[in-house]
Amino acid sequence: MPIHAGDPAPDVRLKDQHGRSVDLADLRGRKNVVLMFFPFAFTSVCTGELQAVQGELPSLQSEHTQVLAVSCDSMHALRAFSDAERLDFPLLSDFWPHGTVSRAYGVFAEDKGCALRGTFVIDRQGVVRWTVVNGLPDARDLHEYAKALAAL
Repeated sequence: MPIHAGDPAPDVRLKDQHGRSVDLADLRGRKNVVLMFFPFAFTSVCTGELQAVQGELPSLQSEHTQVLAVSCDSMHALRAFSDAERLDFPLLSDFWPHGTVSRAYGVFAEDKGCALRGTFVIDRQGVVRWTVVNGLPDARDLHEYAKALAAL
């Protein structure tokens, strides 16, 4: 079951596509976070979604907000994907232990071995303020993220 608005955000400590450690706790008190889980790099819906995020990055990410995308792909696959798609935000690898962070947020699909399309807007205090979970084939509406961020 996914976590809900009002819940404390579980900590995220994963490596990004460049091998750098990213820890949600390091952003507390400094930045809001848009935490997006996506199933697989290089698939058509995921590619389209993350290209859309890249296109809207100036309105989603700022000195007050960090966009983080998480999948169960390996760090190396995420590096190849981000390079191929020219993505300028961290793609975090929940590869091993497989799906640990996805499970903590309640968006791991056990039968598929991947994360569902869950999005969590987390405030600077580390509290989830908005969330949506879409099915695997269903792309998200980025304009809803902007509304949720504007409400913080």
